[in-house]
Amino acid sequence: MADAARLFLLVAVAAALAGRSDGAWCVCRTDLPDGALQKTLDYACGAGADCKPILQSGPCFAPDNVKAHCSYAVNSFYQRNNQNPQACAFTGAASLTSSDPSANGCTYPATPSAAATSNGGVYSPPTMGPSAFNDSSAAAALLLPITVAGLGTRLLILACGSLLALYVGA
Repeated sequence: MADAARLFLLVAVAAALAGRSDGAWCVCRTDLPDGALQKTLDYACGAGADCKPILQSGPCFAPDNVKAHCSYAVNSFYQRNNQNPQACAFTGAASLTSSDPSANGCTYPATPSAAATSNGGVYSPPTMGPSAFNDSSAAAALLLPITVAGLGTRLLILACGSLLALYVGA
C-alpha cells in the first residue's frame, strides 16, 4: 500500500510540474481579425514579451503584419513564463503548436532558457489590469484569472501530494 501511495505522490508532483515542455511554441490564430490580434500583441509586449525582434530594424519585422508580429510576441511571452500553458491562453487568441514557426531568418525561441531575461521573464500582472485591454473588454476580465488559475491548481496539487507524503510516512 505504501508503494501505491508513493506512486500517487510521484504522479501528483509530475502533474503539478507539467505545463512546460521544451520544443513547444505559442502562436496567434490566423482566423481572427487584426484588431483582436493587435490587442493580444499589445498585451504580450506590455506584459514581458521581448518585442525588440519585431521592431522595424529587428530580424522578425518581416513580414510586416499583425498576425506575424502577434505570434512572435505571444511565443516570447509563453517562453518567458516557463512554457506555462496558461501563458498561451490570451482569451483564445493563441494556441500551442509543436511546429516551429521560425522562417526567413526569424528564429522563435523554443525554450524558456532561449527567451530568458535578466529578471527571469516571470509574468507579473500589471497593477491596473492588462494594458492592451484599456477598452474594458470582457477579454481583459478573463485573461488574468486564467493565468492565476494555473498556478493555483499546481499549488493545490503540490499541497495534496505533500499531505499524502506526510500521511504515508507516518
